[in-house]
Amino acid sequence: MQDVPTADASPDQRLAALREKVRADLEVIAHPRMEWLSPRQAPDGTRALDVLIVGAGQSGIATAFGLKRARVENVLVVDRAERGREGPWLTYARMDTLRSPKDYTGPDLDIPSLTYRSWHAARFGEQSWRDRDLIRREDWAEYLLWVRDTVAIPVSNGVDITAIRDAGELIEVHATTGDGRAEVCFTRKLVLATGQDGMGVWWMPPDIEALPNTVRAHSADDIDFDRLRGRTVAVVGAGASAFDNAATALEHGAREVLLFCRREAPQVIQPYRWLTFRGFLDHLADLDDAWRWRFMQHILGLREGFPQQTYDRCARHSDFRIVSGAPCRVRLGDQGGAVLETPKGTFEADFVIAGTGVDMDFARRPELAAFADNIATWADRYTPPDEEKDERLARYPYLSEDFALVEKVPGATPWIANIHVFSIASTMSFGPSGSSINAMTTCVPKLVSSITKGLFKADVEDHWAALKAYDVPQAVLRDAGT
Repeated sequence: MQDVPTADASPDQRLAALREKVRADLEVIAHPRMEWLSPRQAPDGTRALDVLIVGAGQSGIATAFGLKRARVENVLVVDRAERGREGPWLTYARMDTLRSPKDYTGPDLDIPSLTYRSWHAARFGEQSWRDRDLIRREDWAEYLLWVRDTVAIPVSNGVDITAIRDAGELIEVHATTGDGRAEVCFTRKLVLATGQDGMGVWWMPPDIEALPNTVRAHSADDIDFDRLRGRTVAVVGAGASAFDNAATALEHGAREVLLFCRREAPQVIQPYRWLTFRGFLDHLADLDDAWRWRFMQHILGLREGFPQQTYDRCARHSDFRIVSGAPCRVRLGDQGGAVLETPKGTFEADFVIAGTGVDMDFARRPELAAFADNIATWADRYTPPDEEKDERLARYPYLSEDFALVEKVPGATPWIANIHVFSIASTMSFGPSGSSINAMTTCVPKLVSSITKGLFKADVEDHWAALKAYDVPQAVLRDAGT
């Protein structure tokens, strides 16, 4: 390991030393070291992957790291985005900082030298860490790339998964690359670490979706905010991302931003702060369906509350207004803008941004379409009492205890039990998991253990044969004269 850099060392020198410390720490705790997986040959004669992870954001990288520590090395991570653009941080995330407290750990998987805090101190200095309230999203994106490179996670960028098919004991995965080439690979296990919309679509109310593209967008779209300068913008929704988009429009010179909230007052309670304790994060999935549904229906029904900084970012502008108790009906105006009809009156806007989240719709994902009708949902497995019903949440996939897809009709597509979901779609079954930094230290090890359990059980005959053939002596018996 490199020497500890002096106080006047450059950030590059400090980061290089920290990288070497991480690798030294991992070497010290690298027990057990023995390779243990039986190779599988793919139909094309190549060795099949043991695990293919779709999504190279924080969840995909942390999962690959966890597998690497479990001596599952034949792993590949793919992402449709170019390097550095994985996940939301430099794309549709428009907050200034992460919402999680700065001391939450995550992709480090309890390796102190790999934590964000260690990286930040090396990159910007200890005083900067002490002064920092929340983590800038650009810094978090840079940190994730540093983690990926430091622990040597293999990632192929510009790879878009187009189809997933049964291949006997393997899964056949079709993809297109950034230059238009079609590729096929085979894997024993597939992890969908595909973020917010990985098993559905960004959803907007049908009346907003019916507007011309020039008049509306979803908060997750690539919006040209400069084009909104001097215009009136309506934001439908009052969650954190809605406020982020309202603030961004104001900062780009919008004449006025109106934020429409269905409730009589915006939600300011953040339930994810309450649930960040070991019992809930570790064991929600161990409860029966009634309790799991009750907890998550209440939490997700509240939506994600916004922090003070997010509100202040909007409220500092005199041209910002919240219209509460105002569910909207939206139509195209005579002058080409939008008209929003609410119980609080009728409003006109030049542009509408829908901060309305995602909806689970497996059939609209090309890679899932062939077997979408046999993926079990919560509606297929549990009927809540009337006061807890929620059709939106009922469309979430009902996952098995190992994060795997469950068949709606048993025996029709048994191979989907080797597809593990680690994204927003796993929330109803496992609570915060593949969608939240606060749950990574508990849920990533649980997912990794589930994957390795399946791989071990599938190889059990090979392990039995290897045990019976094992003949390596620990000692040599010499003639003692007896």
